[in-house]
Amino acid sequence: MFREMLRKKQALSQEECIAILKRELRGVLSVLGDDGYPYGMPINHYYNERDGKLYFHSGMKGHKVDAIRRCDKASFCVYDEGYLKEGEWALNIKSVVVFGRIEFVEDRETVYRIAEELSRKFTDDDAYIAHEIESAGPRTLMFALVPEHITGKLVNEA
Repeated sequence: MFREMLRKKQALSQEECIAILKRELRGVLSVLGDDGYPYGMPINHYYNERDGKLYFHSGMKGHKVDAIRRCDKASFCVYDEGYLKEGEWALNIKSVVVFGRIEFVEDRETVYRIAEELSRKFTDDDAYIAHEIESAGPRTLMFALVPEHITGKLVNEA
């Protein structure tokens, strides 16, 4: 169903892919938008090791939400900041692409718990996190990308 990577020597292990998904703060979520056009947006994410899902938060309505309600298939791309090898100009970047289906999180306790875990990627200020969840939590839509295929690779930009 999903294509095999052509340059297998560049492939990252599943462990490396998961590490990148956990470490990086943002990626690009792509869905099928209006009139069949792809719609990709930069978005914060949280990878939950316990259930293997990627979580995202959103407002209750908008282009992204409408697109997801029409078609639950999505892809999510994350890449690291890269590195330079000694004496080279080309950047070496590790990227991960996740294909899967999106499901909305209906349970409010779960929404708040995931919102807290997502927030902890950016700050450990408990008071700030509690205030944000209390004030914005009721207006927050949480959804999860359930992976069907995860692939990663190391690319040299040369």
